[in-house]
Amino acid sequence: MELLKELTEANGVPGFERDVRAIVRRELEKGNTELLWDRMGSVFGQKRGTETSPRVLLAGHLDEVGFMVTEVTKGGYLRFSPLGGWWSQVLLAQRVTIMTEKRNFTGVIASKPPHVMTSEEMNKVYPMREMYIDVGAHSDKQVKEWGIRVGDPVVPMCPFEILPDDDTILAKALDNRVGCYLALEVLDQLRVTEHPNTVICGATVQEEVGLRGATTTPHVAEPDVAFALDVGVAEDGPGSEGNSKAKLGKGPLITFLDATMIPNVRLRNLVIDTAERNGIPYQIDTMLGGGTDGGQFHLFRKGVPTLVVGVAARYIHSHVSMVSKKDVENAVKLLVEVIKQLNRETVESLTAYNQI
Repeated sequence: MELLKELTEANGVPGFERDVRAIVRRELEKGNTELLWDRMGSVFGQKRGTETSPRVLLAGHLDEVGFMVTEVTKGGYLRFSPLGGWWSQVLLAQRVTIMTEKRNFTGVIASKPPHVMTSEEMNKVYPMREMYIDVGAHSDKQVKEWGIRVGDPVVPMCPFEILPDDDTILAKALDNRVGCYLALEVLDQLRVTEHPNTVICGATVQEEVGLRGATTTPHVAEPDVAFALDVGVAEDGPGSEGNSKAKLGKGPLITFLDATMIPNVRLRNLVIDTAERNGIPYQIDTMLGGGTDGGQFHLFRKGVPTLVVGVAARYIHSHVSMVSKKDVENAVKLLVEVIKQLNRETVESLTAYNQI
């Protein structure tokens, strides 16, 4: 888990993915993989199997939700705006990292003690525009001297930890460093496994602010089939007993529906059949409250058969989230088994609608 720990603890909000990209690039280069880039900053490694085609894209995304400094007050406090989707109620009293050109600074999203709050204030949900970050400065002049400026990225803070069950992983940015990890692990296993295609594994940029890297990446990768590797929402908290929603530890997620894509049904069924044939547990996810890079991948040129495969995660789009190590391992296993079947004939059959 050292690689996943390194990925999650690296800082990389949309548009500022440099540190995470460096880790992914380092791992891609270990096997003398041919690197592919777009001009947005997405990075991929290309590995040819026994055939040059079809071309199979597996993509996580580098960025995590965070913020940007938008104002420095006279008293030295920082106003901020979101990069990605946030619920303001999860923010107060949380520690953050402000990344500047020369160094990082620790701050806290300020909150009043209950001792000095009115009953009206205590029952109010504060909007983000009324919040500010305290970095311990005493004036805007001091903030300027330190090198903190409007436009600097702000990143949540949370260390990586494996909890006592030896399966639950707690960290920041599991959305979507898990997807980056899956892409790298699948590529690593395919280096010693025959596959009848060319795989392109890596990660896009700026998914959390509108699938922007996913718009440019296909022009570089030119995929015939694509997998967006991402997390889904685990709904297994108290009171959810007996429901059929995604849960930690019950297998990888295969997404049947989200706000940006209805997947290629033949590809979806191929993945399910592969899981069942190999005894790999899996879960089905349907969620209209969000989307993934697949929303852009499947619209490339004449259309690309695309599916979202990932794992369930608790508490995403906050400072901390959780996933199951077993789910991550089974997701890698499932993806490798699927890729071994994706020869030219199989991929062509996914879109052979003229034969119906």
